[in-house]
Amino acid sequence: MRISTAGVVLRGDKVLVALRKPGTSIGESWEFPGGKVKRGEHPVEALQREFREELGIGVQVGRLMYEGKFANRGQEYRLHAYSVELDSEDFLLKEHQRVEWHDIRDLESLPMAESDRQILAFLLVS
Repeated sequence: MRISTAGVVLRGDKVLVALRKPGTSIGESWEFPGGKVKRGEHPVEALQREFREELGIGVQVGRLMYEGKFANRGQEYRLHAYSVELDSEDFLLKEHQRVEWHDIRDLESLPMAESDRQILAFLLVS
């Protein structure tokens, strides 16, 4: 089973989410930034790499907040969501149209992938 990571950046009742560019399986969906773990890579390393590659910033990865499972295109994934602190907010968007701070409850009305909805459901009851 493959592993996918997500970074949850919280500031009070606000959370950082990114809107994917169109043209992918989850295009034009909001997400908690992150991505797939490569062979031989630790999930924390993958999350740091994904933030650098997709948003052009470094992050400090904290505790594992949530674990779940989901499927995408017939592939099963284990989902690891970590708390994250940003080194900067000077985003260089490569895979996303926008990055925004949203009230956690407002995310319920936005289009999100199943994996991100799992994380959101966890945050709403935490």
